[in-house]
Amino acid sequence: MRVLITSDGMTSEVACVEEAVNRPWPAGSSFCLLNVFNPYPFTAAPIIQVRLKNKIVQNLEAAVKPLRDAGWDSITEIIAGSARRDINKFAKEWRTDLVMVGCNDLGDFRRLLLGGTARSVVRHAPCSVEVVRPRHGRPKDAARRAGMRILVATDGSDCSVAALHSVANRPWPNDSTAKVISAPEFILFKDPSYLEKHEAKDLGQASIDEAKSCVAAGVAILSGSALKVCSEVPTFEDRPYRVILNEADTWQADLIVVGSHGRSGFDRVIMGSVSEAVALHAKCSVEVIRQAEPVNG
Repeated sequence: MRVLITSDGMTSEVACVEEAVNRPWPAGSSFCLLNVFNPYPFTAAPIIQVRLKNKIVQNLEAAVKPLRDAGWDSITEIIAGSARRDINKFAKEWRTDLVMVGCNDLGDFRRLLLGGTARSVVRHAPCSVEVVRPRHGRPKDAARRAGMRILVATDGSDCSVAALHSVANRPWPNDSTAKVISAPEFILFKDPSYLEKHEAKDLGQASIDEAKSCVAAGVAILSGSALKVCSEVPTFEDRPYRVILNEADTWQADLIVVGSHGRSGFDRVIMGSVSEAVALHAKCSVEVIRQAEPVNG
């Protein structure tokens, strides 16, 4: 497994590295700690540019040391450019399986106006992406002893099935638990003026039944793994991404795993993206599973 970890290079402590070190990974996994350095503000001050770049090199070498000490094949890279654009470009060239990116948790309005590196990577990366946040409310040592709490949301689609298989086929800390959920789309049946009352009730029940079926299929996929597995069809009624976020908060998940439908452009604007909304608004880490794009040549 090839894991790309992003860093701004301003510190030798990188939260994504700490998270990576504390997890098991498939044998033969390799890591790359990447900094995208923007030289343009320093074109009139080359001495400052050199000084800053040297500092970034030192910080990256210090940050990657825990991975090397743990025995993982790990390198550092600095490239010139824009983080929002060039992280994804490098990920494709390095044939990355997973990008781990920190989130600066901008407020909703600032995120809408400014975008952000995490959002760009989630939206455009050619592979799976994990937005890494601290494990909220749990001491780090206790969290490791108790294993991870992994919330897997499924809607029965191919991308959800791919996410479930990804979770099932990877190693996780001992005593980790995966909880499979599926959100019934109750919101579709609120005030249905074009339906009779009994029709709305029947459609609502059909949505619940479909969610139960998705959950059962997800549990079956995870049943052969080393994970403890539980499941639930949430009764909280709201849009699917809000149901997922509510369940993650209630269950105190360490990680949410969702599949990406891969919508882009106009489809995303009109339909939204559950995976993107979850990744950007969750209080815990979120992994968006996306099948890697084929590499030519």
